[in-house]
Amino acid sequence: MDDLRLTTNQRRVLDCIRQHFERYDCAPSLREIAENLGLASHSSAQDYVEALVRKGALERSPHHRGLRLPLRSRAPAATRLPLVGRVAAGSPILAAENIEAEHGVDPEMFRPRADYLLRVIGASMRDAGILDGDLIAVHRTQTAAHGRIVVARLDDEVTVKQLERRGDRIRLLPANADFAPIDVDPQRQAFAIEGVYVGLIRPAPSDRLRQG
Repeated sequence: MDDLRLTTNQRRVLDCIRQHFERYDCAPSLREIAENLGLASHSSAQDYVEALVRKGALERSPHHRGLRLPLRSRAPAATRLPLVGRVAAGSPILAAENIEAEHGVDPEMFRPRADYLLRVIGASMRDAGILDGDLIAVHRTQTAAHGRIVVARLDDEVTVKQLERRGDRIRLLPANADFAPIDVDPQRQAFAIEGVYVGLIRPAPSDRLRQG
C-alpha cells in the first residue's frame, strides 16, 4: 500500500476498514468509521472512503456495504478460518455444503490452534458466555477431557455442550437452566466429538441483524 501515497488520515481509515473486514468479514458503516476514529461526521468518513476508492486502496462491491478490499490487501489463506453454519445430517462438519464463508482470523491466536469457526444457534450455553449468533473457534479433535466445552455429534445433530464423563457414563451439559442435560448412550446412539471450544468471536449488533 505504500505506493498509493495515502495521507495519514486516509491510512487510519483504511486500517479501520481492514480490521473490521478481518474480524467481521464485512466493511464497517460510515457511522462506525466516524465513531471509531473520532471524525466530525459521517460525511467526513464518506470523503475518506471516496478518496481511498479513487486511489485503488478500496473497491466498490454490490456486497459488504458497497466496499471490498483489493485482492492484494486480503488476509492470506493461512490466516482465514472456514465458518460452519448449519450442519447437514450425516455430512462431515467441514463439508463444502456446511461452510457459509471464510473469516480473516489468525488460527494461531487460539490455544490450541483453531481449525474452524462454528455459528452458535440457540441459548443453551448462555451462562458460559456463549450466546445465540456467536462464532466459536474450534480445535478439531476426537477426544476431550471431562469438563471441556465440546462440539459433539449425536446421531444427526451437532451441538455445543460441556462434556461430563463419569466412568462409562457420558452426559452433555447445557449452561442454561432452561435446558436439560443430554444423556448419551454410545451403544444406541452414534456419538462423536468433533472438536473442543477454544475461543469466541461476537459479531457486531448490526451484523447480527443482517444475518437474521
